[in-house]
Amino acid sequence: MNQLPARALLALLWLLHWLPLGLQAFIGRQFGRLLHALAKPRRRIARRNLALCFPEKTEAERHALVREHFQWLGRSLLERGLLWYASPERLRRLIHVEGDVRLAETSERPVMWLVPHFMGLDVAGSATQLYQKQLVGSIYQAQSNPVFDAAMRRGRVRFGQGDIFSRKEGLLPLMRAIRQRGFAFFNLPDMDFGRREAAFVPFFGVPAATLLAPSKLARALKMEVQPVVAEMLPGGQGYRVHFLPPWTDFPTDDPVADVARMNRWIEAEVRRNPAQYLWVHKRFKTRPEGEQGLY
Repeated sequence: MNQLPARALLALLWLLHWLPLGLQAFIGRQFGRLLHALAKPRRRIARRNLALCFPEKTEAERHALVREHFQWLGRSLLERGLLWYASPERLRRLIHVEGDVRLAETSERPVMWLVPHFMGLDVAGSATQLYQKQLVGSIYQAQSNPVFDAAMRRGRVRFGQGDIFSRKEGLLPLMRAIRQRGFAFFNLPDMDFGRREAAFVPFFGVPAATLLAPSKLARALKMEVQPVVAEMLPGGQGYRVHFLPPWTDFPTDDPVADVARMNRWIEAEVRRNPAQYLWVHKRFKTRPEGEQGLY
């Protein structure tokens, strides 16, 4: 994507954000249907993931789940314009929070939010800025297109409460922000980034390369760990972000056991809302030595 199409896409997102959410949701679901028809490689990845994670379902059930997933995916892509451009007042009306959203403000220790890759992930990021005042830091995958990368950075820190750091920078800038400026860490713990600093632990019974950073960083910085789950609601109902009770037994002195426990929790949340999990990512791309690829 060169700069001109990127600017056109951002202009479209800006225009769409003025529409009522119900109409945006309808357009997003139709866009998701189009993506399902055209994005064959991603469709194949989603089907393979579901075959690995839900072998008990019939092929027809899994294909229906993939179609539903793409409709939520279409919504999440188009509704980023709402999150990036709508007024704080409008977003507060649409984003419903449950649980202790202000833990990072009140805790004597720095807080790590564990936020799995559900379709409402960016909604959870907005909620941490709209409903509490603690500075927030996160790590993101830098975009190859500089126009879209800049728009993503602006959109995710638009309320001036923190910063996001490129994965290429490593953990040191984030750790300095936590230690020196009291940042809370918005941690996305469930993607495959290869073998480095990872362990193979089960996810739906399949060994998955899982970063050990959630455990190691929480232990090194004496962080309080709070799981967070975001949910997109049907039509124009908005979004719900669940700030769950912080874990009292995490981290331990065994980071592999810690992230295995984390994967079990994510798995349980996925079973509650399977259509909204990010199935188009190659979660099982990295394999143990000597094992054949799954995609």
